[in-house]
Amino acid sequence: MTENAIRLERTFPHSPEAVWAALTTPELLARWWAAGDIAPVVGHRFTMDMGGWGQQQCEVTTVEPGTSITFVFAEGALDTTITWTLEATESGTVLHFEHAGFNLDTPMGRQAIEGMGNGWPGLLARIDQVLVSVS
Repeated sequence: MTENAIRLERTFPHSPEAVWAALTTPELLARWWAAGDIAPVVGHRFTMDMGGWGQQQCEVTTVEPGTSITFVFAEGALDTTITWTLEATESGTVLHFEHAGFNLDTPMGRQAIEGMGNGWPGLLARIDQVLVSVS
């Protein structure tokens, strides 16, 4: 975590197409993170079912098909952005992850960055388990 963002990088022994599918296909996303009808289309609004943290409103703001997607997460509550960017390598794919825009001047913002900073590494590791099971 740096400033008001969580930044992580994970390498997967899977093609960029497979990792992209895990990030942008609702059925696969639900298997490693949460249920939500995400679509890699700018302006697409969707809801993530975050269990005990409730239904979180989201909107896709930028897409480079197969390479990068950014969306507003928890609109009206946290108002943060999540960006996933993929980089092809000889042995698979590097996922660059950023969850940014936490308001550290509020108790909710500080609690969210701390909790999510601890949670995201484990969540991203689950992508590999999903891709192994579908390949």
